Amino acid sequence: MRIDCNAFLGAYPWRRVPGTSPEALLHALDRSKIDVAWITHLPSLFWRDPTEGNAWLYETARREQRFRPLPTVHPGLALWEQVLADAANAGAPAVRCDPTYLGLEPAGGEMRVLAAACGTARIPLLLAVRLEDGRQRHPNDRAAELPAAAVRALVRSDADVRLIICWIWGPPEDHLATLVETVGVERFVFGTGQPLRLPENSVAKLDLLDLSADQRGAIESGNVKNLVAA
Repeated sequence: MRIDCNAFLGAYPWRRVPGTSPEALLHALDRSKIDVAWITHLPSLFWRDPTEGNAWLYETARREQRFRPLPTVHPGLALWEQVLADAANAGAPAVRCDPTYLGLEPAGGEMRVLAAACGTARIPLLLAVRLEDGRQRHPNDRAAELPAAAVRALVRSDADVRLIICWIWGPPEDHLATLVETVGVERFVFGTGQPLRLPENSVAKLDLLDLSADQRGAIESGNVKNLVAA
């Protein structure tokens, strides 16, 4: 089984991106042999209140069994606790908060409170280092990258927090194989970033690694299943 834990639906504001409809995403899943996609409403990540896209997200996921909603939570807005509760009640596998896009301090008080609340709710928190590869990033997308120090601070801020960090990997010379060997296969999950990225790229990165069938299965679905079940 292959689970894509980082897929998007909806238009990207800074340039034309094809394949942003539910139907196009399903076609891409078939093409890349991906069984399930965790979906985020892409346009709302750039809205003042990104949670306004969650209702559409839930409705879309209810209509397609291969989609899982990945709603956005903004801990700087009122009633964010209810947004988190709604996600848990809807069976969302995780919630998303990209602090550098929301104008939040990545390891500030609001993010730490959110991390603790997610830990209490037993729901993973997903954050992106950035949405696009820097080589194709539009000049209007000025959000800073998520710092590694902020990730460490959030991990250490609460014993129950579970983080999923979405990263844009470059070409093979970025030494993904060395990183997997150093950090451990059990720390990696599969995500494509489609349609901002071609899903075939993520599959090809795994093809280039010297992985056993069990190790590849862990990255493609086993690790994220264990994370959600923990």
